[in-house]
Amino acid sequence: MEDQENPRTEPAQGNSAQSGSFMQAGITDRATSMGRSSRHYNKCFPVDQCMVEEGILSELPITLSPCSSLTRKVLSEFIGTFVLLFAAAGTAVVNEKTGGSLTILGCAAGAGFAVMIVIFSTGHISGAHINPAVTLSFASLRHFPWAEVPLYIIAQVGGSIGASYALKGIFHPDLHGGVTTPHGGYGEAFALEFVISFILMFVITAVATDTRAVGELAGIAVGVTVLLNILISGSTTGGSMNPVRTLGPAIAAGNYKGIWLYILAPILGMQFGAGAYSVIRLKDPETGRSVRSFRR
Repeated sequence: MEDQENPRTEPAQGNSAQSGSFMQAGITDRATSMGRSSRHYNKCFPVDQCMVEEGILSELPITLSPCSSLTRKVLSEFIGTFVLLFAAAGTAVVNEKTGGSLTILGCAAGAGFAVMIVIFSTGHISGAHINPAVTLSFASLRHFPWAEVPLYIIAQVGGSIGASYALKGIFHPDLHGGVTTPHGGYGEAFALEFVISFILMFVITAVATDTRAVGELAGIAVGVTVLLNILISGSTTGGSMNPVRTLGPAIAAGNYKGIWLYILAPILGMQFGAGAYSVIRLKDPETGRSVRSFRR
């Protein structure tokens, strides 16, 4: 009688269950047994339809919030990329216009803070990829559906071009200061962009897909990584780490010097960075699955 009066909610079966954010999907089945409330789950870098092959989604309760519509996610990526480019390229333009008053630290901080606020404000909607290389890396590791990749990239390119032309309208003819171009040999620039992209995606993969990492602080971790990378590479490559960080300003300013390396190096570096974290990721000795614990 007691069971009839208080029926237990059965988990949804198969892949028909609605998925919430990527971090919710990874945490839900583990966090419940530890007495964690769902309001504490990290929602940064969510991705849909992830981990289906590992059976994670089949264990999700049907009470998870429904995913944002694809239109809203694409619009979120457009706005997020616009904010990133307006801040990252804008600080570089102002630094050039004022004779270096911001210094490389100011430019690095502008880009890092922009990434941080975009992740905190839109991470629960679209995942705040704001970078085609990030989107491709997530898709390659089956953390993001390939069907949504083209729309995300179109939104990111559109946001980049929109922000670049907005800066051109405001600061012309000083826009050239916001274009990332290699200073020195192409080999050195390619290697540097590859390494800093590797580092960035390594951190993103950790905080976005592994709940043993500092998930709630994903925005801070990624933003600080961007800041650090620009401090290292700013004087040589401008510290792009993002194909659209270079593409938009290049189109608006008509300066395509070395643009191929700013497209190829971040994509390759992030593929390797995501793969590297997947290799060292801790596994559950009993199931062989990646450990998904909310313990620190």
